[in-house]
Amino acid sequence: MYLQHFGMRSMPFALTPNTEFFFGLPPHVEALQVLQVALQTGEGFIKVTGEVGTGKTLICRKLLNELSEQFVCAWLPNPYLTPAELRAAVAQELGILLESVRDQQHLTGLIQQQLLTLSAQGKQIVLVLDEAQALPDDSLEALRLFTNLETEQRKLVQVVLFGQPELDQRLAQERFRQLRQRITFSYQLRPLRSAEVGAYLRHRLAVSGYQGAPLFSAAAVKKLAKSSRGIPRLINILAHKALLLSYGAGLATVTNKQLQAAVADTEDASPLASLRWLWAGSLLLLLVAAATYFKGVFW
Repeated sequence: MYLQHFGMRSMPFALTPNTEFFFGLPPHVEALQVLQVALQTGEGFIKVTGEVGTGKTLICRKLLNELSEQFVCAWLPNPYLTPAELRAAVAQELGILLESVRDQQHLTGLIQQQLLTLSAQGKQIVLVLDEAQALPDDSLEALRLFTNLETEQRKLVQVVLFGQPELDQRLAQERFRQLRQRITFSYQLRPLRSAEVGAYLRHRLAVSGYQGAPLFSAAAVKKLAKSSRGIPRLINILAHKALLLSYGAGLATVTNKQLQAAVADTEDASPLASLRWLWAGSLLLLLVAAATYFKGVFW
């Protein structure tokens, strides 16, 4: 696409969480520090919440990559599971063969035995759930019961919940008061500030191999921060589109026109001004950029 035009090795603003692009911004570093300290306690639930696109999955993957051999981690990226499916998923993550399972009681016994075996080996078992707001109510209760498994010295499993603010709203209900009392550490991710957005852009461009003059001016960064509301996913979308449009126009930097067109072409972005008139133009610019790209590929 625009990689050769701007002298990059890889896409700087892809949406797939990639720990290679992890940048030590304050909210993300603070979240990791809370998680690391909490895991050392060996007990209870740990909760990290944040708006859609604020980087929860990236932090989750960063945490998983950095856990020492002391920890055995069961990761459930899609927790929309019934209690039976949840137990089966945990069992699989712990290396239990499901073919021999007779019923749910037998499965629970196998999970407890495996947890005891791992604990005897000096391991700490951590169950990590991404998108935890999707857990059905009965599965949340089943999850709480997992943490009842313990020896005389400590709990056999810790649970880390990553979720959207809806998770906090659900846990505030009276029926979840027992689970809520077991949350020993929690952290709420905030959006990035304008200065952090600029540092974020520069970091990702550098990791992608870009070495030229700034592609986004200070004014462009400020506008991008405002229109994205500091949400990293929206920053990535807008920056990618702005670069694509600049490439299609044959420019070496992102101008205000390209940034405004990118905002107008992104549904969840906050308008910088009255940008409805730019809608057709932004789509046209995208088509021009795509046509320029395919012309370079095929001719």
